[in-house]
Amino acid sequence: MRLGIYLADSPPVPEVLALVASAAESGLDSVYFNQALSWDAATVAAVALREVPGIEVGTAVVQTYPRHPVVLAAQARTIAALAPGRFTLGIGPSHPPIIEGTFGLSYDRPAQHLREYLSVLMPLLRGEAVDADGPMIRAAATITVSDAPAPPVLLSALGPKLLRVAGELADGVVTVWSTTEFVADHIAPAVRAAADAAGRPAPRVATIVSAVVTDDPSPHRAQLAHQLAPVSALPSYRQVLDRQGLRGVHETALIGPEDVVAEGIRAYARAGVTDLLVSLRGDPAERARTRELLAAVRRD
Repeated sequence: MRLGIYLADSPPVPEVLALVASAAESGLDSVYFNQALSWDAATVAAVALREVPGIEVGTAVVQTYPRHPVVLAAQARTIAALAPGRFTLGIGPSHPPIIEGTFGLSYDRPAQHLREYLSVLMPLLRGEAVDADGPMIRAAATITVSDAPAPPVLLSALGPKLLRVAGELADGVVTVWSTTEFVADHIAPAVRAAADAAGRPAPRVATIVSAVVTDDPSPHRAQLAHQLAPVSALPSYRQVLDRQGLRGVHETALIGPEDVVAEGIRAYARAGVTDLLVSLRGDPAERARTRELLAAVRRD
């Protein structure tokens, strides 16, 4: 299993570059950036790829509704040309409060939207011509970028419809707020079955998990429960939490001393995760302690 860091917040870019450099020096595989309402994750990824060699950089995830696939394909191929083989594009539909409330767009039929979106995006990333006239997405283009291999595309998915789309059309899936049992019993089998039925290679299964290495777990669980309460209330996350029998997304976090968190990480590997992306929580000292543990587990 590949092991990397997921940056959920948006510190100043020099701090980001220092973090990516530290991850590379520690032997970690990747650093992924969140796309919310602050920086542009793909732009930050491009800067990190240019400045720091020897590590994969990705997005998790770029929102699809506000970005036409022709625009995103051009951006992604440009970034891929900067560092061939080191950029992974994670995309997803986001949530109705963001797409409808912030962007003023319709969050209509997300599974159909993503099927059409990937049917345009994937060929464009390979340098192929596209002429699509779907009910939701229209496009006629070819993206020409020299020395730009197609980057892998991971689709954000938790439910059966989007997992099927991820397996059939993307290179894998990126999930969040999922226990090892949910990944093993639901996520991994569904996306792999869809890829197999479509005659595609075995997909990547990337999972984002929050972690704190600490000798006093209780305050961190309470703090995360408070901080992430609005996330737990989002309909798509509430549905998946209910399926797992969880009260909130904080219950998926790995919190405890080194041996507890290390065993939690290894459990994700046994569940079928190919890429574990760890969101560092806690104060600076605890985040540094967690990074050290990740490096030690990766060396094992």
